[in-house]
Amino acid sequence: MKINHLKLLVLIFSAIVLFISCEKDITVNLPKQKQQYVVEGYIENGLPAYVMLSKTADYFSPVDSTALQQYMVKNATIVISDGDITDTLLQVDPSIGYFYFSPKIIGQTGKNYSLRIITPDNELLTAETKMLPAVPLDSVWFKIQEGKDSLGYVWAHLKDPDTLGNCYRWFAKRLNKDKMFIAPSGSVFEDKFINGKAFDFAYNRGHLPNSTASEDENEEAGFYKTGDTIMVKFCTITEESYKFWRQAESQAGSSGSPFGSPAVFPTNIKGGIGIFEAFNPTFYTVIAKKPD
Repeated sequence: MKINHLKLLVLIFSAIVLFISCEKDITVNLPKQKQQYVVEGYIENGLPAYVMLSKTADYFSPVDSTALQQYMVKNATIVISDGDITDTLLQVDPSIGYFYFSPKIIGQTGKNYSLRIITPDNELLTAETKMLPAVPLDSVWFKIQEGKDSLGYVWAHLKDPDTLGNCYRWFAKRLNKDKMFIAPSGSVFEDKFINGKAFDFAYNRGHLPNSTASEDENEEAGFYKTGDTIMVKFCTITEESYKFWRQAESQAGSSGSPFGSPAVFPTNIKGGIGIFEAFNPTFYTVIAKKPD
């Protein structure tokens, strides 16, 4: 028996050595892509329009403050019109560019918006979007997850209008904890299979990319906790926005692996990539507590 065990160990060791000796370093030469302009333009009901303008970077390009400034575009001419008002957007910081805003174009239900950008190298980018009427939630509540003592999700009840093509996006933030509204993974959905139906649905707690907060790495990750005051921002969006964010979230879920399946991002930007969207939110406040 001891001799057989010894032979088995020798065979396993030999196989490991043979496997290691067959390993080779492989260098993947990714083709250099043509640099494109990236547009992130947003118009929220009741708020001023703003646009962030940048350029794409190669996958292995350095990511630091110096490199990032090279991708930010300054001194572009950006014009937005709502059919009644036409405004040239202002740069918040002309030395950096990137963030442009309009003090005159305020989001309004039913308005059609057009975007026109002339870049510093005379490239033309255009896009159009529309602010659809908001579809409100009927109710919103907190529910402790089965098997958990104080952790749970936010639930909502929605009655989808009997008109096919409605699309939605969910954001939420905890007051005094989160600095901004956060969209969890899978934040967008359409009414292809729920048209005209009334139903309950739930969302987990999202977190910001690369968050190192302990609650995003322990048993509380993805959960709300009793004592939280949660503000929900439920947005009615266009079909173009839905397709863009669905693909963006899918790619984020793959951790941006260069060996993943290549995907073409849907975009409504002519001459570039990104999204120009108008969205119509409704807001709800939920206090996370155990049932009485």
